[in-house]
Amino acid sequence: MSQIDLRSGAEAGPLAEDSAVGAASDASPTSRGRLSDSALVAPAIAVVGGLLTALAFPKTNASWLAPVGMTAIFWAWFGSTPKRALWRGWAAGFAFFCVTLSWTGETAGKLIAPFGFLLVAGPAVAEGLLGFGLAGALVALLERRARPELFPAGAAALFALCEWVRSEGLGELGMPFAALGYTQVATPFGPLASYAGTFGVTFALCLPAAYVAYALRNGWSGVARSAPACAALLLATLTAAWWFWPARSAAPATTRVAAVQGNIAQSLKFKPEIFALTLRRYTSLTRVTRGYAPVFVLWPETVITAAINRTPWLERGFGALARSLHTTIVAGGFFEDGDRVFNALYFFGPSGRLQATYEKRQLVPFAEHLPFAPALRWIPWARNVSDIGTGRWNGVGDAGGVRVGPIICWESAFSNLAVDDVRSGAQALLIATDDAWFGTTGGPYQHAQIAQMRALETGRWIVRAAATGISGIIAPDGRYTRSAKLETAGVVTGEIGPPVDTFYDRVGSIAIAAVLAAFVLGIATWARPSKSAA
Repeated sequence: MSQIDLRSGAEAGPLAEDSAVGAASDASPTSRGRLSDSALVAPAIAVVGGLLTALAFPKTNASWLAPVGMTAIFWAWFGSTPKRALWRGWAAGFAFFCVTLSWTGETAGKLIAPFGFLLVAGPAVAEGLLGFGLAGALVALLERRARPELFPAGAAALFALCEWVRSEGLGELGMPFAALGYTQVATPFGPLASYAGTFGVTFALCLPAAYVAYALRNGWSGVARSAPACAALLLATLTAAWWFWPARSAAPATTRVAAVQGNIAQSLKFKPEIFALTLRRYTSLTRVTRGYAPVFVLWPETVITAAINRTPWLERGFGALARSLHTTIVAGGFFEDGDRVFNALYFFGPSGRLQATYEKRQLVPFAEHLPFAPALRWIPWARNVSDIGTGRWNGVGDAGGVRVGPIICWESAFSNLAVDDVRSGAQALLIATDDAWFGTTGGPYQHAQIAQMRALETGRWIVRAAATGISGIIAPDGRYTRSAKLETAGVVTGEIGPPVDTFYDRVGSIAIAAVLAAFVLGIATWARPSKSAA
């Protein structure tokens, strides 16, 4: 099957006219007067910046727009009070997330109609305030203390740090989608992920944007020496990251694997009359791999809408299928343990025996479980939220002689879970997902792009099975070597190879966040030169 294409035909809008209220207090009327005429200009610039940045993601996939949009947002923050910067950041973030998360209500919105719009507006309000509003306020506070030549670098680090907080720092309440670093998986910034992860890439991407924004706002004099030095350092870092990139020396791929994509629509999946059709289709597609002889075949998340461990004929059927093909079958279904139901993967070995199960450990809040349930159960729509059990271990184990780390859907957006699998000995990562919830919107494309970032960060081959797409095989350099198009039925077959170890495997996202925080504190505590010294 063909190489994956995350692009579509959307176009970027024009950047609004420049200016902002709240410029630095020492600005002269002649140099700033026309730039401060309207209190609406800076918020408008921020919103346009948010929209431009959103267009860097699939389906538009205009990765070059990410630094352009962030330049506009930084420009709106600089020279502002913390309160104004917070509101400008929130406006930019709201616009950004309304676009990047527009897919969240595609199917689930119908379940809570007429309030389906809240599935987009709610996260956009919260994430916009946390990811962009908070960042803007902190940037404005930093500007009061930092030396001008270092302040833009501190602003870039603050944004990346706030992105980590709203993505992974909040744990189960995090929203890990739409991190700027994801947009750069196929650009020269990509190799940097092997060392600094998604949030390090975000910082590197925002660095030039912040310096350009500062120069546009205040002129080049304040950063005349630091900006060229920063540019040279960034170029040297990206060059070194590519030159020493572990993925460049990866061993050839020789281990045959397969992923099945049955293309059962979400609107049909849970209907009892569709169960037999689903089972027949996936069984037939799996048998197609007989001549290819893969060491394992991966099925998508919850493709079997029943508790396999409570359905003996299903368990026997999977065992017989694995035995007849002499392969390991990894199938998504439900797992019952007492009164708890888990989202799980079942591993049936070549002998036909059930070798292991993996229960999903990072659940989707307000979908698979209800955080703060005792306090929120009174809300009418809260009764529609599932009560899925939380898995307690990472499930790293053997699949056809390969030690694999299983990951289910939402979990793939958390780099700390992938790193945990790698540290437990995973040689490859298996991602089973059901993106049928999101139709042909940008959601499946964003999720497929996130998997590319996990490969870059961990140096592992990734096999991805998605119910309606996008299934595929990803190399440690982030390339899809094989893929299936969205809303098609078929089998992806290909080879995976040995892993390559990365620096990011050893440090993880918490260490990167700590470095960013220390960097900001260092800039904040390095006092401005006094006027007498100047």
